Amino acid sequence: MRSPLLLFPLLLAGCVNETASYAINGSDHALTVIVTQDYFWSKQAGLRLIASRLPDCQRQFDLGTTPMADLNIELFSTGDDSFLLRSGDEMWQVDTQTCTKLPSPSENVQAQPIGVFHLDGSKKLVFERAEGAVATQ
Repeated sequence: MRSPLLLFPLLLAGCVNETASYAINGSDHALTVIVTQDYFWSKQAGLRLIASRLPDCQRQFDLGTTPMADLNIELFSTGDDSFLLRSGDEMWQVDTQTCTKLPSPSENVQAQPIGVFHLDGSKKLVFERAEGAVATQ
């Protein structure tokens, strides 16, 4: 008889635990998105964000869950060190000057597209810069 523990790796084989970062001004100033799918049959993935501007601040935010199908987390700039993330109907705004989560933005917020976090063909989370987005230093 086979041990159930031997089958455990098969249950985790299709899971997603991926990160991708957008470097703002070098590696010390960045936004990192973390996507986790605990079970391969889950249709939802956990979504977290790390805002960092080292050595001054670094903070992690739980953004809830998002559908795995067509996973896209859009990133926009809303001003100096202020960023908006959008996944479907959900939006979050963060400030990297103080590494804080800001209140939900108003409907008429001015935002410039930077790029999108998405899963590539091999289920690896990547950040893809938007066409015409200004490159960081």
